Amino acid sequence: HSMISRSIERAQKKVEENNFGIRKRLLEYDDVMNLQRKKIYERRKNALFGEKLSVDVSQTIYSICQSIAQNYYGEDLYDSYSLDIIKYLGIENPIYQSDYVQLNEDEQAKILYDKSIEFYYRKSQQMLQLALPIIKDVYKTSGHIYQNIVVPITDGIRKYQVITNLKKTVETEGKELIKSFEKTAILAVIDESWKEHLREMDDLKTSVQNAVYEQKDPLLVYKFEATELFNRMQEDANRQIVSLLMKGFIPMQTTEDVKEAKEPQKTDLSKLKAGRDDYYSTSSSSQQERKAEPVRVEKKIGRNELCPCGSGKKFKHCHGKNVSVN
Repeated sequence: HSMISRSIERAQKKVEENNFGIRKRLLEYDDVMNLQRKKIYERRKNALFGEKLSVDVSQTIYSICQSIAQNYYGEDLYDSYSLDIIKYLGIENPIYQSDYVQLNEDEQAKILYDKSIEFYYRKSQQMLQLALPIIKDVYKTSGHIYQNIVVPITDGIRKYQVITNLKKTVETEGKELIKSFEKTAILAVIDESWKEHLREMDDLKTSVQNAVYEQKDPLLVYKFEATELFNRMQEDANRQIVSLLMKGFIPMQTTEDVKEAKEPQKTDLSKLKAGRDDYYSTSSSSQQERKAEPVRVEKKIGRNELCPCGSGKKFKHCHGKNVSVN
């Protein structure tokens, strides 16, 4: 009937509009994540391919100096201020307490930055004085064999395996090693911070749905909270990067501490997936077979019944002679 057809069309239209609204809403949530992802991937690309790496390191150090100055500006917390400088910049507080009260935050940040860059350059030279003779010895004896080498670097808590080109390191008097160290520090910290941030964003997307009960738009709440999370993640990542760069040193004493950086063995993902699927399909099929297999219960033969062997005798006088009766 035409009335039923129109009712079905109206219902179908409402369902399609509802589904379209859901998809559109999901895209709006994804747009927030995409903006953050682009920023992180751009920074990873700069670190990975060495583009503007030194500029990125300088900006990261300055951002932490500025952050420390802003956090304590106008506060009577000189001791805590000094502790944060040691903790993240690895240097003694270059600002006297009397100047701490008088200088504005930009002036403080400038002083901290200059001292930090000076310290970082000096520390890098000390690292090279220790490592370069050993690396040159490795290049002299094994330069025809090794292309890349692994140099261990630690901040006293975690140890990182820095891969650097042996020939370039020798030819640049160690600058290639420092560049590789900066690259490793940035990538390691950013990757770990980004993974943790993704978990927090998933939790946030779930929790903001409760904003409807407060008559708030969950998407607007999500955008605001996501921005706060991202900024905090970047701030924490920058602090970790600067701390690692400032405190990193090479715990190597002999040429044996320098190892060849071998190509990681490539895994054929298609074979791995196929093997995994075969394993699960075999396991599941065998489990299904075990589950589907009926429980067989043998029929109990009475002692006075004919023996199933076909002798014509009663079971108790044939094969049932030695069968005990329960």
